[in-house]
Amino acid sequence: MQYGICHLSVVSVRVQTNDSSEMLTQLLYGDHFKVLEQRKSWSRIRTAFDKCEGWVLNQQITLIDDVTFTFMETDKRVRHSSDLVSFIETKESVLLPILLGSSVGHTGQLAHKFDGSYFEGKKEKNSLINTALLYLNTPFLWGGKSPFGIDASAFAQMVYKINGYNLSRKANEQASQGEPLSFIEESEVGDLAFFDDADGEIYHVGIIMENNYIIHVDGKVRIDRLDHTGIFNVDTSKYSFKLRVIKKII
Repeated sequence: MQYGICHLSVVSVRVQTNDSSEMLTQLLYGDHFKVLEQRKSWSRIRTAFDKCEGWVLNQQITLIDDVTFTFMETDKRVRHSSDLVSFIETKESVLLPILLGSSVGHTGQLAHKFDGSYFEGKKEKNSLINTALLYLNTPFLWGGKSPFGIDASAFAQMVYKINGYNLSRKANEQASQGEPLSFIEESEVGDLAFFDDADGEIYHVGIIMENNYIIHVDGKVRIDRLDHTGIFNVDTSKYSFKLRVIKKII
């Protein structure tokens, strides 16, 4: 088994071994993973954090040994960059931009230096919304995980991850986590609301705010109203998503 780490700002993880293939998710700087299969130009990986599998370009990853991988897996000093954009200094003294939520606890494994601000450890539940607001107006991007493009489930995942909590990558997988609530009135700020399509499949998620508001991704990261029916878009004055279940993760 081989292992790797992302040494660039953001890297696409794709369904197939070509640049036009669907982007499943992204690696941010410092994300580590197992290498399941290697080809001439591409490698199939499984991310350590959420077990997401897909193909990445070999030029965009750095291989590490099993000792380093195990150290990163067991090290409790989990740190994530807290600015929308900050910088890593490479061993060649070149500045590399990294994005909000990048893993900066193991820069030494790449002979890099990081002197920026970061979040560390588990935060109180009320800090989730402050983190979510950092992504406000981020455009929707299928498979995206950064403040320059993100999808609904990645938005929820990244907000929780930065605050020290693990969520799965897909909305339907996230909906299997935590404790279900019967009514919106039972929910707290930071709980997750899930929404289904006409076939009953959960495909959307948002983070509950105070006073029956929700922050979620619909074209961009935005704030709308939430009630027992679903999300009421404040711009169109129409319901955009049908509520399925509310889950308390923390």
